Amino acid sequence: WHDGTPIQADDVVFSIDAMQNEATLSTEAGRVEWIKEAVALDERNIRLEFSAPTFHPQDKLFFKLLPKSQFTSTTVSRTHPFRTQPIGTGPYRLDSYNDDNSVTFRANQDYRNGVGISELVLREVADKSYQAKLIQYESLEALVRVMPQDLAELSKSRKIELYPYQTNSWWFMGFNQQKAPFDDPRVRQALSQLVDVENLLAPIGTGEILSGPYVKSSPFYNHDVAPWSNDAYSASSLLEEAGFERGEDGMWAREGEPLSFTLTFHQNLETSQKVVINLQSQLRREGVEVLTEALDEAEWKARIWRQRDFDTILSQWSFDRNEDVYAQFHSRGERNFSGYANERVDELLDQARAASDPYDKKAALRQVHALVREDAPMIFLWTLDSYAALSTQIRNVLIHPFYFFTYVGEWQMQ
Repeated sequence: WHDGTPIQADDVVFSIDAMQNEATLSTEAGRVEWIKEAVALDERNIRLEFSAPTFHPQDKLFFKLLPKSQFTSTTVSRTHPFRTQPIGTGPYRLDSYNDDNSVTFRANQDYRNGVGISELVLREVADKSYQAKLIQYESLEALVRVMPQDLAELSKSRKIELYPYQTNSWWFMGFNQQKAPFDDPRVRQALSQLVDVENLLAPIGTGEILSGPYVKSSPFYNHDVAPWSNDAYSASSLLEEAGFERGEDGMWAREGEPLSFTLTFHQNLETSQKVVINLQSQLRREGVEVLTEALDEAEWKARIWRQRDFDTILSQWSFDRNEDVYAQFHSRGERNFSGYANERVDELLDQARAASDPYDKKAALRQVHALVREDAPMIFLWTLDSYAALSTQIRNVLIHPFYFFTYVGEWQMQ
């Protein structure tokens, strides 16, 4: 660990127990729920007992570890000092939080492979349109994600190198099925056909439009399932079946109640404001009133994750290489904030987790893809094409597709 203490089996056991402790309220609990028991045999060895036969379990052992020495209990509170004074094991250790809202990291001199750059300063630039100017004028050396409108300009600079990279994430508009009218699948399907996804995507960049809960490069993506088409006629028929009528003012209503809802989004979700305004305009033209609200991180966790107090949300999911959507779509999934439930989907997700044959797993999850698309608990939008911009002074750059800074210890300054 960065404080000099050795990483031991007890740290791994403690981390698993803490994530499984319901009082910890860990959003990562799903990563270890398949482990029935973890026992430290000595300082270097652990025995894991699984709750069911598990194919290739090492592929699922990707989760963050906590140093046991920093905690007195497996009940970890959100206000624990570790939140602002973390101790890790990687190439950089936290040095300071700075007045300009940046964070400084120093190279870990004890890191196993050495570190190429002695100091990293990470900061958030609130004005995204200003980021490109900063790297052009050499006020920063690396920009994690280039805004689409800045790609052409940055590509002309001899002092900047653009690096394309894949992300295992996708955007969606999710419905709260515990609230009317979203408890009716016809309404969800109708709205899915009123949204012109291509037009939503165009102002913010390029990417692939999706029909289900995987990126197109995934072995679980069902290419036989098409995204909902933009079809106002079909949507109108579905809304009429659900009891709605379109008034003389062009707006849909049922028993005097207009089809109106609030779309909630995280204020830090990149380019979300453009998507929200575009979506609001599209649905208004089709007779649906959409109000909007932006939440900060604390409000998002409270309203969306804990209280589930929302109508619809605009957000994105990010996954590791396992692409496990159990938490999002199983009726008992801890991230199933929308109240989605389908017995057949539950069966298939359970089968996929227990499958010892990768072909069986793939077949089950492709069925999940088809069923979830039909149930429309959310409108699947896109996975974005991403580019990073780095100064040509930085060499030996390799970007991990899911975890951007995985290889940062190997980067070097010329």
